[in-house]
Amino acid sequence: MKILAICGSPSRHSRTTQLADYVATLLEQNHIETSKVSVYDFPPQALLYGDFSAPTVKAFLQQVQQASGIMIVTPVYKAAYAGALKVLLDLIPAGGLEGKPVLPLVSGGSLSHLLALDYALKPVLTALKASVIHQGVFAVDSQVSRVQDGPIQLEGGLRKRLHEAAADFSQQLLAGREIKRFVPPPPLPLMSDRFLSLFSVLRSK
Repeated sequence: MKILAICGSPSRHSRTTQLADYVATLLEQNHIETSKVSVYDFPPQALLYGDFSAPTVKAFLQQVQQASGIMIVTPVYKAAYAGALKVLLDLIPAGGLEGKPVLPLVSGGSLSHLLALDYALKPVLTALKASVIHQGVFAVDSQVSRVQDGPIQLEGGLRKRLHEAAADFSQQLLAGREIKRFVPPPPLPLMSDRFLSLFSVLRSK
């Protein structure tokens, strides 16, 4: 099973991106593979003009379509998610996340940005018809320490929330797969007009 992480951080090695990498390792334990895409994977002109004929944009939309679920990764600035993320989400057609659970991972300088998850990001995901939107994980920058050439250091409470989110997201993905596997039985054949006429005659006697 594969999911796609859409990263809106303007930095290649941001705290938010490292959170996504950490969650990806947790999902891998449940045999869920994570691919990652960010604005750095596109030519500027393709994003600036919304060029849907660009090979990178076509590949991105194919990744979205084939993914069993989506991880949305973004920092928050002034109570709004990153503009780089908006550029990528704008490429996804209406209803493009239908049938896909979504896990948001958001970071910010303080808890004052927490409501951006509910009031800025989730309405966009709802408009794209995401099947289930996880409550997400908000990380304050001070809860994540970066060590050069080493693993990130996470505050204990944040680590616990990330493990819980990864477990919930895995269950949502597996549940979605089971629903897709279910094949409803064929509908019962409708009674023919001839049978209905005969039935009416017998009833009248």
